[in-house]
Amino acid sequence: MKRALVLRHHDEDHAGLIGEAFEARGFTLEVVMMSAPGAMPDLDGVDALVILGSKCAVYDHEVEAAWFGRELELIAEADRRGVAMLGICFGAQALCRHFGGVVSRAAEGEVGWFEVDVTAGVGLPRGPWFEFHFDACALPDEVEVWATSPRAVQAFAKGKHVGVQFHPEIDEVQLNGWLNADPDESRDLGLDVRALLAQTAHETPAARERAAILVDLFLARNV
Repeated sequence: MKRALVLRHHDEDHAGLIGEAFEARGFTLEVVMMSAPGAMPDLDGVDALVILGSKCAVYDHEVEAAWFGRELELIAEADRRGVAMLGICFGAQALCRHFGGVVSRAAEGEVGWFEVDVTAGVGLPRGPWFEFHFDACALPDEVEVWATSPRAVQAFAKGKHVGVQFHPEIDEVQLNGWLNADPDESRDLGLDVRALLAQTAHETPAARERAAILVDLFLARNV
């Protein structure tokens, strides 16, 4: 059976709909908390590395000194070994940085459900996808852009690896956990929590199908 190593950064984060899609395709999931002290995860026998989101920024030097430096080392080692990587939001920004791109504060963040503009021939659904970010990637030239929005690059690929700025893993259960973990943030952002959760519950069945398509596109690059 194939193995997917999932890196998370907060207790409320889970592989969610993306994890379901990997498991439906014969993968077992191993989830590791990267923002806590511990041994470096072992990549032996790992077929895919999934990097989840974070409230932190990949350009924060204090975060890098505390734990993100270890994660960058693991990403570099996975790349050397040919382990396929799927980066989500912060994870996509980490891949961008690894491949020589630049991540910076976006002129305007995105929170909620948004459609994206997909490059012809890619096969990625337009969405809507769930977004919760305030940074944006400037990719190096050799990276394929899969999707964009007026505010940010939304999906890209390089070799075996894929990064997405949106959150294909999200369902209403996980989103509820996120919002409950930091109610002050929701208030500061002016979010209508009840309406956003209701919309997410409505979108979850179709989002599950879109997540499966994304995983298939990712795995197709690794056949």
